[in-house]
Amino acid sequence: MHISEGVLSPAVLAGGAALAVVGTAIGLKKMDNAAIPRVALLSAAFFVASLIHVPVGPVGLHLVLNGLMGLLVGWPAVPAILIALLLQALLFQFGGLTVLGVNTVVMAAPAVICFWLFRPLLRRPGAPAAVGAFACGAVAILLSGLLVAAALLTTGQAFLQVARLVVLAHIPVMLVEGVITLFIFFFLQKVRPEMLEGIYA
Repeated sequence: MHISEGVLSPAVLAGGAALAVVGTAIGLKKMDNAAIPRVALLSAAFFVASLIHVPVGPVGLHLVLNGLMGLLVGWPAVPAILIALLLQALLFQFGGLTVLGVNTVVMAAPAVICFWLFRPLLRRPGAPAAVGAFACGAVAILLSGLLVAAALLTTGQAFLQVARLVVLAHIPVMLVEGVITLFIFFFLQKVRPEMLEGIYA
């Protein structure tokens, strides 16, 4: 879901950069030493999952795992995603440095939103937790798609069709990410419940 360089207007790029700086600062402030290995692991998972992508216009479709990141760490997902995107831009030219802020917001903001939105469900056992975990993965992708579409539309109406395509093309990704997040959530509940401590804090 990387937006390519040379697509967005300077105003959108500046706004995305500013929001990314604020989000990263909050994420770093809320990340204690014990959470650093978990955040690093999730950043690496995000990096690898995003390497395999299918270009669709000015964006690329791929697994994102931002809902899972939000579920596991909340605000620290922002610096984790920023680092992964920076490495992708430097090593593989995915996205780019000028759109780093916007791409970070597009993927990290939904992670944080879903963490706060679905945490009450995740705290409840059984079906509510399952619904919350699936929704966390799926809704994060939906929100990311809508943010990409909004970024494109604020640049110009010429991107209207591309914006629609971005949202529609991510529907299968939503379902896949929802299922992945659901299975990982219940797997961690059984074998590594300490990784879910942020949900119950």
